[in-house]
Amino acid sequence: MKQVEAVPDPVDTRLGARLAELRAERGWSLGELAERSGVSRSTLSRAERAEVSPTASLLNRLCAVYGRTMSQLLSEVEQEPALLVRAAEQHVWEDRSSGFVRRSVSPPHAGLRGELVEGRLAAGADIAYDRPPVPGLEQHIWVLEGVLQVTAQDIEHRLDAGDCLRLRVWGPTRFRCTGAEEVRYVLAVVLP
Repeated sequence: MKQVEAVPDPVDTRLGARLAELRAERGWSLGELAERSGVSRSTLSRAERAEVSPTASLLNRLCAVYGRTMSQLLSEVEQEPALLVRAAEQHVWEDRSSGFVRRSVSPPHAGLRGELVEGRLAAGADIAYDRPPVPGLEQHIWVLEGVLQVTAQDIEHRLDAGDCLRLRVWGPTRFRCTGAEEVRYVLAVVLP
């Protein structure tokens, strides 16, 4: 029986190529990037070749090294920047391993300081980021449905539907869906 090779997702292919470009622009080897990001060379290599779909945690580490937000990085692999992005055309990215779905609501544009993101975490999902992609990043987290636990600066915040948390991110953060149902929230991100 002939084995069928999986075709890489087109977004993962463009994302991998962009990650390789960013590393090449700085003249870094995979080993140098691994040291700076704390991600193994093999994982970086596989992500750049689109052999794996990068996780939210991996992209966060790379964004921190490259001084970009995740939305900025993802917007760099979009086809054409636009002023209006219809709901059906908004880029959706999924980290299946963690149960995290991320929708870029704002029209992508690398030059803007603010953006809106819709996040969804499956029941029981737990995502930890060891650092912000950009130190001092301002975030507004507005819960639309469900319950979200956010830990920042060693303080845990429980957010119910309708609650909004504003913070500047300097260190590790953690997003958890502790309820029996998924949580849906809006994340407004503003570069310092």
